[in-house]
Amino acid sequence: MSLQLFPSYFKVGTGEQGTIFIRPVSGTGRARMGNLIRGDLVRHEKHGIGRIEEASGLAGVQQCTVYFPRMDQRAKATSEELQLLTDIETASYEMMKLAAFEVSREDLPNIELGHRWKDGEIILKPGDPKLTLKSMPIESFFHKVVMIRDRLRVLEQQINAHKVLTDGEKVEMQQYITRIYGSLTTFNVLFKDKDDHFIGQKGEV
Repeated sequence: MSLQLFPSYFKVGTGEQGTIFIRPVSGTGRARMGNLIRGDLVRHEKHGIGRIEEASGLAGVQQCTVYFPRMDQRAKATSEELQLLTDIETASYEMMKLAAFEVSREDLPNIELGHRWKDGEIILKPGDPKLTLKSMPIESFFHKVVMIRDRLRVLEQQINAHKVLTDGEKVEMQQYITRIYGSLTTFNVLFKDKDDHFIGQKGEV
């Protein structure tokens, strides 16, 4: 795709999956809700952010088919149930999707679970004895923790390499990420190697 062929689009970023372009809209929110088209990013109150795959009708209430990544499924919705994402929200979403894609393609180091936790389970015990216990393999939970760790590291890289953010804004956003690391230090007990630990403010581990 080129800007010359599609002058109404502007470039968001470039990665291994190609260059991402988004189409600006006039106004925000529901300013263009009478004219949803395929490819628009929208927000649903229940299902979260999704992308329009089909939209019928050019005036009044439109009938739409939307793919919602969080549910990993398609759902029918009317234009009255959907809110069009703003230009900034769309650009942020596309940049995060690109970052996630690049993480999935990287040759990430092998992060190992501590020996004492292998073949173990995480048990969730309700306070009400009448309710059933829930459990899951520690390996599955550990994998999700490692995924969060890797996503945060890519987000740091994206922020540091951003060409629009000022140095002050980068520092401020980095501080939020450091606080997130600090909140996740509880899970350091699961890692085999200390080098893989989350590190919060002032070396908190």
